[in-house]
Amino acid sequence: MAELAVVVLGVVIVAVVTALSRRVNIAGPLVLVAIGLLLAVLPFVPDIQPVDPEWILVGVLPPLLYSAAVRLPAIEFRRDFRPVAGLSVLLVVASAVLLGFFFAWVIPGLSLPVGIALGAILSPTDAVATSIVKRMGIAPRVVTMLEGESLLNDATALVLLRTAIVAIAGGFSFGTTVLTFFWGVLVALIIGALIGYLSLRLRVWVADSAANTALSFAIPFAAYLPTEQLGGSGLVAAVAAGIVTGQGGARWLPPEQRLSDAANWRTIELVLEGGVFLVMGLELSEVMTRNILDHGGLWPGTWLALSALLIILLTRAVYVTLLVWRQGHRARRFERIDLDRFGMHLDDVASGGPAADGPGGRDRRRRRARSLRRRLPRLVADLDYYRSSPLGWKHGTVIVWAGMRGVVTLAAAQTLPADTERRPLLIFVAFLVAIISLLLQGFTLPLLVRVLRIPETAAGPTPEEQHRLDLELREAAGAALGGDLRRRDGSPFSERIVDAVGSRLVEPPDDDTSRAAAEALELRLVLIQAMRRHLVEVGASGRFSTAALRHALAELDADELSLELRLDGEGDD
Repeated sequence: MAELAVVVLGVVIVAVVTALSRRVNIAGPLVLVAIGLLLAVLPFVPDIQPVDPEWILVGVLPPLLYSAAVRLPAIEFRRDFRPVAGLSVLLVVASAVLLGFFFAWVIPGLSLPVGIALGAILSPTDAVATSIVKRMGIAPRVVTMLEGESLLNDATALVLLRTAIVAIAGGFSFGTTVLTFFWGVLVALIIGALIGYLSLRLRVWVADSAANTALSFAIPFAAYLPTEQLGGSGLVAAVAAGIVTGQGGARWLPPEQRLSDAANWRTIELVLEGGVFLVMGLELSEVMTRNILDHGGLWPGTWLALSALLIILLTRAVYVTLLVWRQGHRARRFERIDLDRFGMHLDDVASGGPAADGPGGRDRRRRRARSLRRRLPRLVADLDYYRSSPLGWKHGTVIVWAGMRGVVTLAAAQTLPADTERRPLLIFVAFLVAIISLLLQGFTLPLLVRVLRIPETAAGPTPEEQHRLDLELREAAGAALGGDLRRRDGSPFSERIVDAVGSRLVEPPDDDTSRAAAEALELRLVLIQAMRRHLVEVGASGRFSTAALRHALAELDADELSLELRLDGEGDD
């Protein structure tokens, strides 16, 4: 009973802090860490036993990463995949190796594999920064990069940690280490994508909403468990499953299930992440006690943590500087591209004009030109995105300072084998780095943005973009009226209803009979389905942002659910 009371109290604290933090514009996780620290030093609060890290690695991280992957802005993520991949893989590996050499140098008797293991623990960033940056109106491109980094680098760090632990047990071999790393990622991507696809097909077949929700909860674990058994990274598999599910949901899942999933996963994410941050502060007392007994004080771990955090920030600053310079170079190169002229050239080649003349390979050049011509609208949209969202040194500064450590660092530190050299010291260093990073960088990030005077960007789609998308969907509905539309019983719609709905796409006249009103509602449902199909096609073109597409999809889903309820009411009458 006492354990249940503690869990209930923790959920209440998380919920209240989340609500209050939004009103005072402070990140809830930071407040939860501070509350945990305060409770830990109060004399009447009993010492909290450390949570088994397996509960966090298996029970908390897979659903958290899956939930974030489902919401990933796919279009923007594809456009900035290279810089996100660099932050998530190259920067993590570089930081871990540098920290590994540092720890092996300054901690007597510590081997290099153990140092790299601790470096891998300290390397991944936390998603707290993304929530802070979103509220401050930073450019969506910066938010996408931070979100993608925090999503992918957790898996990279844990694969690297596992590789280092294998090296600790069996000796270091560069070739074996590299193979272990790539095998862990490859297996995870295959299994995760397969589980995501199969879960979508299964959920389409299972019509019951409650059963669908239960299947949704099982997906991250269904991806995680078999992947771990095959030596892969279960977290990478959970991310892959989440991306496949998130992108396929608009095409396969019914509206009520999409709305239900969004609400359910937001709740799960709130409770799990908030609970981990609260426990983080509570466990610090026990970690400090063990280090005082083992090392005669806290200074050895404190100066190691501060030095490690400085190395992390300097390494990140160097890498992000190169990244921003590279993105600026690409943007200037894109400005010189004349896509209109390139499109005319492709048309000439595809049609077999003079530009296609030449010795041999003419048919092959024509096929390639036609393929490029079909992809040209997406290339144009991508170039418009790069030109309208350039990355400057101010954005780079925010990306550097937003690299906070958090949940994964704490959980991973406690997975070190019990016989690891200086294990209590290493765990203490990981805790300090995470807590100092969260509190220092998290609380000062808003001040940094104000000092840099970065122009505020409105969150979500712009009214102009939403208006253009709405017009295009209405045109798709109008085009669908010219086809062979059928009612639920297979009979055709009457011409009067088609003309009435087609001329306005609004409500049927008040004096319509109940049968005519029901027919008009059915026709509007058919048109909504046509607009949703067109929305999926538009999403592949890249002409609209993910935020605009999701907003339009949510509107269509809400309209469909409302019409279904009204149609059921007409049927009851």
